Amino acid sequence: MKPTQPILAVTDFSPLARHAAERAARLAHETGAPLTLMHVMRGGALHNLRQWLGTSHPLATQLEADAQQQLDQLAADLHTARHVSARTVLASGSVLDEIGQKAEALNAALLVLGARGEGFLRRQVLGTTSERLLRRTTRPVLVVRQTPHAAYRRVLVALDFSPWSLQALAVARRVAPHAHLVLFNAFQVPFEEKLHFAGVDPTTIEHYRQQARTQAVQQVHAFAASARLKSGQWEPCIVEGDPSLRMAQQELALDCDLVVLGKHGQSAAEDLLLGSVTQHMLAEGSVDVLVSTAR
Repeated sequence: MKPTQPILAVTDFSPLARHAAERAARLAHETGAPLTLMHVMRGGALHNLRQWLGTSHPLATQLEADAQQQLDQLAADLHTARHVSARTVLASGSVLDEIGQKAEALNAALLVLGARGEGFLRRQVLGTTSERLLRRTTRPVLVVRQTPHAAYRRVLVALDFSPWSLQALAVARRVAPHAHLVLFNAFQVPFEEKLHFAGVDPTTIEHYRQQARTQAVQQVHAFAASARLKSGQWEPCIVEGDPSLRMAQQELALDCDLVVLGKHGQSAAEDLLLGSVTQHMLAEGSVDVLVSTAR
């Protein structure tokens, strides 16, 4: 990340949102990027509260004051732990709109949020609202699950060899510049079930399988060469099977602490966030997930 571009961490004060803020502070310290902590109070809920209790009732004002106090305390804690001075922003309104507008106003290099939260952030990450947020933003989004004890060590980068794969790798190297990279690709024999059903000889199908594996190996090595990765910086991980399931298996088997996915797949019209791969990793993976949204 460019030092002039800030990191925007969104919090609802839940435990995992705190992990996200701590990860954002660690990244800000490592890169020199400014850090902004943001909390959004749902405008509709505040409006209803004022209607029920009256516009002059002090409760709504007290809720805002309490939220600001929690933001300030979080910023103070991060300053003590990570020696980072964070700016705080308290907003009210549509959660997605407020986050998007603030990210644009800051020209944020990265959005950071917890994997599961309380209230709106739980729906943000695990429901359709998350897909809308990731679809509409052009900023990379880091979804944090783990307590950030250290910088990222091993990063699994999912490749489909589309133009967005290079962008995903670039984002991974900015967020985890010193991590060892695992370049992951899951290949499958095209129409294998139909080939079996059509009575194609198993030896012929196995030949196709070996061809698919060889092509995947060649593509991964060509990708690493085009990205100018040096020996020792990376390793291939080429497996057969469903990308969602195999990726989740390999993140654990290879002791990775971050998975990086591109927002788009082979086609410009294909959005993996509307399919199974990214959705599966966000919902079922066990490590942090970084989604590159840029084309």
